[in-house]
Amino acid sequence: MANLKEIRNRISSVSSTMQITSAMKMVSAAKLKKAQDAITAMRPYANKLTELLQSLSATLDADSGSKFAEQREVNKVLIVAITSNRGLCGAFNSNILKEVARLTSETYANQEVSFLAIGKKANDALSKSGDVIANKSEVFDDLTFDNVAAIAEMLMAKFVEGDFDKIELVYNKFKNAATQIVMTEQFLPIAPVEGEVNSNLDYIFEPSKEEIVETLIPKSLKTQLYKAIRDSFASEHGARMTAMHKATDNATELRDQLKLTYNKARQAAITNEILEIVGGAEALNN
Repeated sequence: MANLKEIRNRISSVSSTMQITSAMKMVSAAKLKKAQDAITAMRPYANKLTELLQSLSATLDADSGSKFAEQREVNKVLIVAITSNRGLCGAFNSNILKEVARLTSETYANQEVSFLAIGKKANDALSKSGDVIANKSEVFDDLTFDNVAAIAEMLMAKFVEGDFDKIELVYNKFKNAATQIVMTEQFLPIAPVEGEVNSNLDYIFEPSKEEIVETLIPKSLKTQLYKAIRDSFASEHGARMTAMHKATDNATELRDQLKLTYNKARQAAITNEILEIVGGAEALNN
């Protein structure tokens, strides 16, 4: 059994760890509320914009299709991996990296795959084993639509110029503080509409339908990327809050066990001292 000084040191160390994890949990909980409100408010707008764009695109002639909807033979693929800049958030980052690895080894095993990292954790992992064309981790320092739009414009330019035939987003979708869903979402080319779209709506378009679509597509793509990063940002704080909550509970349990061990060791030490005193007194009497 460890001596009393070692157990006291361990109790002190665990208590300090418990204070840190508890503080991190409260910080993440405070940030989560703001991030959750932002993504909840944004989703209806992003979904409606995508729905409107698909409805208009479905009514256009094949010859007047957008350059962003061009379907090519897929030889070069870009995977945009969205993680966090910091750890201590459970399996949040590892789930994204596992999905990226699956896409690389299975879905696009016969294609040339490159990566764009949004988050230091993605850059650190992918730069060791793959071609990372850029690291945009700084976007989390000032997460605004304009900063994300610049990344979206770069991706659109690379697709139009033929650098890549397909661009995929991999990120965590926020469901609640305890649940994040790993999403693989096609960014470019724009996916064709599934199912039938009602093209008989009596709308008057001004300017032309084609011009409206060409204006909406870049805005829709920027919004899609911004929503994905916002989802990931909210998921990160939810995952970290949950992870720190579990870590605090584990530290509390370990501290209680150490205190019990300490009390038993202290009681045993006192008992031994009493026995030694009694034994010494009896020896003197004899």
